[in-house]
Amino acid sequence: MKIHHLNCGTMRPWATPEGLVCHVMLVEAPDGLVLVDSGLGLRDATDPAGRFGPGRRYVRPAFDRDEAAIAQVKELGFDPRDVRHIVLTHFDSDHTGGLADFPWAQVHLTAAESLAVHSPAGFVESRRYLSSQRDHGPIMVEHSPEAGEPWRGFAGAEELWPGIVLIALPGHTRGHAAVAVDAGDRWVFHAGDAFFHRNQLVGGKAPLAVAALERGVAHDWAKVRANHRRLAELRQTPDLLLVNAHDPELLRMATR
Repeated sequence: MKIHHLNCGTMRPWATPEGLVCHVMLVEAPDGLVLVDSGLGLRDATDPAGRFGPGRRYVRPAFDRDEAAIAQVKELGFDPRDVRHIVLTHFDSDHTGGLADFPWAQVHLTAAESLAVHSPAGFVESRRYLSSQRDHGPIMVEHSPEAGEPWRGFAGAEELWPGIVLIALPGHTRGHAAVAVDAGDRWVFHAGDAFFHRNQLVGGKAPLAVAALERGVAHDWAKVRANHRRLAELRQTPDLLLVNAHDPELLRMATR
């Protein structure tokens, strides 16, 4: 399957010179187009406060309408109506902003994440899941990959369609997941927010503002740290490209 790697949301936190991206994958699947995450959407640009909340002052999104997934799908020559499925790593606003631009698409996420969205527990969850991100009535399809078969050392995974696998990877959020796509010559493993910066997988550190953000919004920090260690091992796999949601260099590497 051919994969297009898109930046659907430039963000510029303080003291982060290279900034952040919202790395969205557009997959040309046999029966239509599949988005992995949706980045920031058209509605976010018109209502930043209502759609993104106070966090916008920290990560400072550009809210560029040309970066919206639907704009880039059109620019690539596709009919947006052919985007039939959107697979989410999790339901944070910088991953779900584009959902409202594809109201006909089925939105796939873990059942654990769906439960957190609809029944938030604790301070962090009560602040992170904005109802404005789902007031258009998305068609949500729940999955339980943790109950599935192991996949390359991960305890549970579910094949959504041939060559597209949803992998349970909780930590950043209660029901966070990764998405692996078979691109023919290699697998592309989108780790979402399971790590924020490439340095974290080679014994280094993320920029301070990025590291503070990751720690501050983590649902389970111990699991986040365990994910860092597991993904550091995974990145050594010869037939696999590891990317995440926000590292601009990993996005550049994916497009080379």
